[in-house]
Amino acid sequence: MSTNISLKRINKLAVPALIAGVSEPILSLTDAAIVGNVAFNATESLAAVGIVTTFLSMLIWVLGQTRSAISSIVSQYVGANNLDKIKSLPAQAMFIITSLSVLIIIGTYPFANQIFKLYNASGLILEYSVDYYRIRVFGFPFTLFTIAVFGAFRGLQNTYYPMLIAIIGTFTNIALDLVLVYGIDGLIVPMHIKGAAYASVIAQLLMAVFAAYYLLKKTPIPLKLSFPFNKEINRFILMIVNLFIRTIALNVTLYYASAFATSYGATYIAAYTIAINLWFLGAFIVDGYSSAGNILSGKLYGGKEYKLLIKLSNKLIKYGIVIGILVAFVGGVFYYPLGNVFTNDPEVLNQFYSIFWIVLAMQPLCTLAFIFDGIFKGLGKMKVLRNVLLIATFLVFIPILFWLDKLDYKLYAIFTAITFWIVARGFPLIIIFRKIFIPLSKNS
Repeated sequence: MSTNISLKRINKLAVPALIAGVSEPILSLTDAAIVGNVAFNATESLAAVGIVTTFLSMLIWVLGQTRSAISSIVSQYVGANNLDKIKSLPAQAMFIITSLSVLIIIGTYPFANQIFKLYNASGLILEYSVDYYRIRVFGFPFTLFTIAVFGAFRGLQNTYYPMLIAIIGTFTNIALDLVLVYGIDGLIVPMHIKGAAYASVIAQLLMAVFAAYYLLKKTPIPLKLSFPFNKEINRFILMIVNLFIRTIALNVTLYYASAFATSYGATYIAAYTIAINLWFLGAFIVDGYSSAGNILSGKLYGGKEYKLLIKLSNKLIKYGIVIGILVAFVGGVFYYPLGNVFTNDPEVLNQFYSIFWIVLAMQPLCTLAFIFDGIFKGLGKMKVLRNVLLIATFLVFIPILFWLDKLDYKLYAIFTAITFWIVARGFPLIIIFRKIFIPLSKNS
């Protein structure tokens, strides 16, 4: 029986995945918006949240690749109707990744000061960054566990329960941010930036609890760790290694962007923080359709339905471009109100407004890159993703950034380089995909 790739089916997977995906940047955007409006040192606080969020995103993206690897393997076995053969794999993967996250905490907590100096943070910004990180980092294992559970659900062609879990975490974080950052007269003392960090950790813990509950109650996949390791563990680890290298390259981009913005001064890093978090928001909106591509491509590949795989890619290209244009349009309509959500500092707003149009203009290009990222992850072709991103980062982004920085373009340099980086990520994937699967579709 052929896999359903109708628009209705794609949306049934994509919309819940979109909602779940948007919750991730909303956690950081909420911290940024609330901390950026505190009564004192708001600009320094906003800058600190931006720096720490960049570093935490690096850690989460590096180790959170378990979601893609688990999803790819599970979906391919679902497509081949052999799910029983890999039921033990998700629990083993979760054990490996959460163990690594504990080691990350032990390895980074004592050196937080030195880490954020590498981001050019100093003075009050450095002090706030260290305070914020030394609380936020304890939510790291819960986040990685939840991400791995989401991978299992995706492989099972289910994005509904991840959406519920994400909604719970998002609303918990928003409510706790308001309470803990600003306090409640006579009940809770305002905790400033530390309150935002505590709010995030509690929300992450709650999401992990619900993730475990829904996985046990709604799927045939157990959480009990068993040995020996599943036969697919070697392929899983190889996927993780390739995605690890790829994500290091991705975070080289984010590191240089953040470090350059910080070196320009507090006003620039604050403006960059707003712009890059809105960029992340746009990326995670598209991630719903990227997830649908990931989920369906894995199943189609496992079932050797190559003609449908080509049709799926063509549909997702059309949907992606439309979504990118809509995101850019909405951003344009709310161009000035969006800045005021995060800060009232006129200097920060001036810098933000000067480059936000670049963030919006690149959205259709982002959709193509992110959707084909998802497709290749579903196919399990992580080596291709690794090589493309290495080229995009080291042969495109970094040379353009350093060149434009020398010309003193500041934030323009950063976001122009990111635009070319996105182009170098997306179009090669489309070409490689069609080169592999068009011949296969003709022979199937």
